[in-house]
Amino acid sequence: MVRDRFAPSPTGNVHVGSLRTALYNYLYAKKMGGEFLLRLEDTDQTRLEHGAVENLLDALNMTGVIPDEGLIKEKGNVIQKGQHGPYIQSQRLDIYKKYIDQLLEQGQAYYCFCTKDRLEEVRNAQKEKNETPKYDGKCRALTKEEIAANIEAGLPYTVRLKLPENHVITFDDLVRGVIEMNTNDLDDQVLLKADGFPTYHLAVVVDDHLMGITHVIRGEEWLPSTPKHAYLYECFGWEMPHFVHLPNILNDDRKKLSKRQGDVSVGDFLAKGYLPEALINFLALLGWSPENEQEIFSMEELIQAFDLSRINKSGAVFDRAKLNWMNAHYIKELPIEALVMQLTPFLINAGVITQEEVAAKQEWLFKVAEILRERIEYFAQAPQELEMIFKSDFIIEDEEALVLLSEESSKRLYQALIAKIEATSVLDAARGKAILKEIQKEEKIKGKMLFMPSRIMITGEMHGPDLTLIMDVLGKDEVLSRIKSVASIMQL
Repeated sequence: MVRDRFAPSPTGNVHVGSLRTALYNYLYAKKMGGEFLLRLEDTDQTRLEHGAVENLLDALNMTGVIPDEGLIKEKGNVIQKGQHGPYIQSQRLDIYKKYIDQLLEQGQAYYCFCTKDRLEEVRNAQKEKNETPKYDGKCRALTKEEIAANIEAGLPYTVRLKLPENHVITFDDLVRGVIEMNTNDLDDQVLLKADGFPTYHLAVVVDDHLMGITHVIRGEEWLPSTPKHAYLYECFGWEMPHFVHLPNILNDDRKKLSKRQGDVSVGDFLAKGYLPEALINFLALLGWSPENEQEIFSMEELIQAFDLSRINKSGAVFDRAKLNWMNAHYIKELPIEALVMQLTPFLINAGVITQEEVAAKQEWLFKVAEILRERIEYFAQAPQELEMIFKSDFIIEDEEALVLLSEESSKRLYQALIAKIEATSVLDAARGKAILKEIQKEEKIKGKMLFMPSRIMITGEMHGPDLTLIMDVLGKDEVLSRIKSVASIMQL
């Protein structure tokens, strides 16, 4: 059975690149009838952030990338579910100690008592000679007596992997093919830090083996470390999982996606009103392509279409315009009730409506939602768009609009609109539609020459959402006021 995992560090908000990694693991596991596991890699205790675990689980739950095993959030509580726990690395220190001892006994690892100052001196000396900085192996040849004496003396130490000389390490990456690396080009990696915590390199191999992971799908930043992981599998005599290293997500300048060019965390996008399903759809296509030209996918469709062989080797640019287009598509497809539910918090935060008014203004909210449906790409834009719609002191500067208003038919339209709206008791969408039909019949004004000047008089714009719906939301008095305000422009 396929078993893969997402194994982030709890170091802050979830990066969209991390969500994509989780998504690809989730899609592949579901496609293959396997299991998707969430493990927490917290061995670097200096980088932990309070609340990061809850933030991580909330992001996964909200976007539908929900683990079958490992860390799970149920009924507001973080629990560990499964037979291969603990799923938090800091709770597995005794397990790692066992395998460190095994490597030491086999002569495939060694104690290192070098201080940080000495290691820095070695690196600087190597840089001056234009050599690749790496450990010089000073502690490789320590005798058992010297090691025991140093430990007895309380000297801090690490444990390093003892790489053999001139040994070719080979592993197969399902995206990049067979990769070979000679140990002469590698460093004796630290496996156990001075604080007693393992490094990522040891912990990830031990955990993936013990948890039965068959496929390691992770970012390409881990590709240079994979030969060391492959060698550890050799040392323990374990079967290696299949490796898949995903291409980076890039900014417009084709550098790795960073906060310098805008939002990068899942929370940032959700807080701005991007729909989770749109974000998932967009991220799925960053680094993977389906067999056809389809761009809009449900989660189930993604599962059915996903194929590791169609993951790209080159980086994928995070096209924010494409994300906005895709999110706008999902907004347009929302049922009106869901659209109102999504919009309301943004309108409340902007002071357009209060929480207490929501229940009484449901009908108004439904009309507003229909107006906004075609105008916004994400929900945080809603208050500004509404402000534009409700702004009565607009200035008409578009040359084509001014030409339209100067037409003789537009002047007749102006007079007819005022007369009919003044004569009606309530101006709602139905009455607005009826008025335009009456004018079309009586004044013989139709098509563009009817609807476009009417819209310009009422909104100041040539294009937009259903005009009769805007008339309904604005009301009789406001519509009349707006139409009359363009009299001077029309030289009436």
